[in-house]
Amino acid sequence: MAAMRYRLTFVAGLVLGYVLGTRAGRERYEQLKKSARQVAQNPAVRNTAETAAHQGREIAGKALHAVGAKVGDHMPDSVADRVRSLRDRGTNGSGPDDWGTSNS
Repeated sequence: MAAMRYRLTFVAGLVLGYVLGTRAGRERYEQLKKSARQVAQNPAVRNTAETAAHQGREIAGKALHAVGAKVGDHMPDSVADRVRSLRDRGTNGSGPDDWGTSNS
């Protein structure tokens, strides 16, 4: 009888701890999500991300030309086609890239 009471008390404690823990965890998750959204919407952060993306595209373009000059026609067509499609996507200014920054 005492063992059954112990088990029942233990299980009730687990359930109560789980319920309280998930509730507190959800609140903390919502706080973190709200903070992350505020940081992402900050104009300084957005400008920095756009500048970094723009500089990354410029550097990638320079690297493409440097590698292309050395590799020449030795690059497989599948790779060359993929590089061309990425270059076209980065220069046509069609909106945000995978990081949510604009291509301007």
